[in-house]
Amino acid sequence: MTELNTFKKILEENEERLPLLTLDEFFDGNTEEDSIAPNQWGFGRPTLSEIRNMLQKIELMPDIAWVRVALHDDTGIVENNGKEELVLAGDTIVICTTILPAELEKLVNCEWLCSDGVITIEAFELNTYSCVPPIPDNFDCLEIVWD
Repeated sequence: MTELNTFKKILEENEERLPLLTLDEFFDGNTEEDSIAPNQWGFGRPTLSEIRNMLQKIELMPDIAWVRVALHDDTGIVENNGKEELVLAGDTIVICTTILPAELEKLVNCEWLCSDGVITIEAFELNTYSCVPPIPDNFDCLEIVWD
């Protein structure tokens, strides 16, 4: 999981825009099962570890440029026993790819994820985030969405 001070610096340098996080930045050391798709946790959604493993395999495919976790506005820094703590709230998974949405839905198994599906987003929609990797020519950004 991204370090608190690193996260603060990213916010400071990017006009408080939340970053798109790499899989490692979101999942490493993250044990909060409700940090992504919380409404589906306990109702069939796979564990963070299982989601991460699947996304890592997807990320290695030749027609995938990158995979990122888009954060929800509930992401924040809270005080816990006098110590600041980063609380991540994942919103969607953004995948930069040449794969069509219907094909990606099958590859990631949206039913298994308890996801509402895969949608196409326009590149400008990522402008609300910082740390957005370049989008190669002829690639689109797709999102795995919940709720």
